Amino acid sequence: MKSTRKERITRIKLTLFFSGIVFAIIIISLAVVFGIVAILIHAGALELGDNLPSIKQNVISAAVISLVLGLITSFSTGSFSTSPFNKVVNAMDSLASGDYKVRINFGTLFSKTKIAKNFENSFNSMASELQKTEMLRSDFVNNFSHEFKTPIVSIAGFAKLLKRGDLTPEQQKEYIDIIEEESLRLSYMATNVLNLTKIENQVMVGDIDEYNLSEQIRHSVLLLENKWSKKNIEFIIDFDEYTVNANEEMLKQVWINLIDNAIKFSPQNEKIEIDIKKRGQIISVSVINKGETIPEEKLSLIFNKFYQGDESHASEGNGIGLAIVKHVVTLHNGEIAVKSQNGTTEFKISMPIGI
Repeated sequence: MKSTRKERITRIKLTLFFSGIVFAIIIISLAVVFGIVAILIHAGALELGDNLPSIKQNVISAAVISLVLGLITSFSTGSFSTSPFNKVVNAMDSLASGDYKVRINFGTLFSKTKIAKNFENSFNSMASELQKTEMLRSDFVNNFSHEFKTPIVSIAGFAKLLKRGDLTPEQQKEYIDIIEEESLRLSYMATNVLNLTKIENQVMVGDIDEYNLSEQIRHSVLLLENKWSKKNIEFIIDFDEYTVNANEEMLKQVWINLIDNAIKFSPQNEKIEIDIKKRGQIISVSVINKGETIPEEKLSLIFNKFYQGDESHASEGNGIGLAIVKHVVTLHNGEIAVKSQNGTTEFKISMPIGI
């Protein structure tokens, strides 16, 4: 309350300051007018005759009325002129306190001016972006907590069962396998978080080499053989040989994440197609899989950290892979696009063959 009261006093002082300036201008103007009249009378340029007493009385009355009107005008003008400033201060205080829903509206009169309208639009746009950032941060914390908590709870639960000791050898092996699997899941997640943090802090790509992109993609498919063979998935990878100048290790993460994502969301006995095309100095890689269509409203969210289309978190994954993909592609001056319709989803990456 003390800080709020202090802020109000400061704004009142500011209003009085502007009002004082306006009032001073009025007083100076009156003094100049009366001074000119006095000089004209003294020089004989203005004849008063026998009406001097009444003229003096009228002048005094006019001065008093002018002072009263000046006070009213100056205070009104001061309040009016500081109103936009006070609105901005109030809005910024709200932003500082975490209220990202605040917006500025200067009113019809001020909004007609170009400067006020530009400021209003810029401030409201900033507040809107901060609100979106806060929502993403909140979702990030919630999802991060959930993704780390789930395997830890699982490990603790099965470790407690093993501790009891009344299990068959088969049960012991099963529970140990689960603990190992969940531990690896935590390790994989921590590695991905570290990779994402590292990539996010990079502003340029280092260690650029010329290498065979086609061979790298084929090798990435082989690295994931254990996953796609379990689902009996067939890969269509009939493309020519292409070379690029890029960071080989960073792009390897891109292909592994995209292919792993396609495998995860493909039904049993399906096909995944990987296609490479080159047009001029731009090379495009498409990863296409069958499965559930991604809703339109979720397409813009899938590259957010820890975002998962399956809000129940029942499916495998932690929502970091596609965020890594987007950052790596951006660092290579490329673009990534996704479209999903009629049960077919395609991720397409376009980037220059040399950076």
